Amino acid sequence: MKRLAGLSALALIISSTSGCGWIWGPEGYFRDRGSDYLEAQQTAPMKLPPDVNVAKRLDPLLPIPRNVADDTFKGEYEVPRPQPLSAVAEASDYSLQKSGDTRWVMAQRPPAEVWPVAVQFFQDNGFRIDEQRPQTGEFTTAWQHTSELSASMAKRLQAGGVANDSEARIRVRIEPGVQRNTSEVYVVSAERPAGSTANVDFTPRSVNTGVDAALVDEMLASMSRISEKGGSVSLLAAGSFDTPSRVSLSEDGSGNVVLNLGEDLDRAWSSVGRALEHGEWRVEDINRSLGLYYINLAEKAEKKDDEPGFFGKLFGSKPTKEEVETRAERYQVRLSKVGESVQVTVEKNINTVAPAEVARKVLGVIQDNLG
Repeated sequence: MKRLAGLSALALIISSTSGCGWIWGPEGYFRDRGSDYLEAQQTAPMKLPPDVNVAKRLDPLLPIPRNVADDTFKGEYEVPRPQPLSAVAEASDYSLQKSGDTRWVMAQRPPAEVWPVAVQFFQDNGFRIDEQRPQTGEFTTAWQHTSELSASMAKRLQAGGVANDSEARIRVRIEPGVQRNTSEVYVVSAERPAGSTANVDFTPRSVNTGVDAALVDEMLASMSRISEKGGSVSLLAAGSFDTPSRVSLSEDGSGNVVLNLGEDLDRAWSSVGRALEHGEWRVEDINRSLGLYYINLAEKAEKKDDEPGFFGKLFGSKPTKEEVETRAERYQVRLSKVGESVQVTVEKNINTVAPAEVARKVLGVIQDNLG
């Protein structure tokens, strides 16, 4: 009906006029009104009765600017472009994100740009980089006593919980965010007694929450300052290093279709989110704390470049909310940590698994888009 009404209106416009002067011309409905104010007449200033006293002087509410044509100017006049407002404070490319006890830095930049900034932060504070793996987005520092670090960093770590007689090392992981050209920076620390040669492994999740929180806070402030000085890019870190090392589509013990990712939960969340973004269905909502993506198979994925033009909006047939709800096919994609890998499943709701053909189709698309 909307399309028919639009076409009828267009036919009526075309049949009732041989030109567009009455629409766009000087006297048209959509004419340029930029010079209308030149026809305005100036009136005498307001005067109060002599017996009325006011404490505040009355100034003109809408004074005539000095840089426009006066009442002697005739014809068209081009209004000067206003000067841009100076921004009081610009939004930083880096922000702090929290989920339970986990804290990380969200960067509005790709990993290749975040990598050198993160490395520089740790080197500037006295850390020695022990191992770098740009292709996987990770680097670790050597075992060091706080006395080897900068004074401010040593103070922060000791306040976070590092004992005076112990050593610490840091692992930094930079992975692509869910949104394109964004990154997430995670920090995990390990601690051992001074003089010990034991190989203390990093835990998948933060254990020294005080230390890790102090590092993230300090890194957040420093990365914003460092990023303003230049645009260094790590070509090694520019690759798709978040792709899981092992991906397999199989069935669990109950016969449900599952996608197994040989990766930790944080990185799996990022890669699955981007795979869904490149897919054909709409992601309506997410819940990171529960590991859920909410998708609607009846609606196409929203693309930034798919905004309809003028005539598309005029004669288009955008579905109503009722129509969207009527045809909705909503499912939720769940990520669950199982041992050393992550399982991705598709559910109708929290109590009902999706039909096998639906789960296989959705998980197959995710698997194809993980590369």
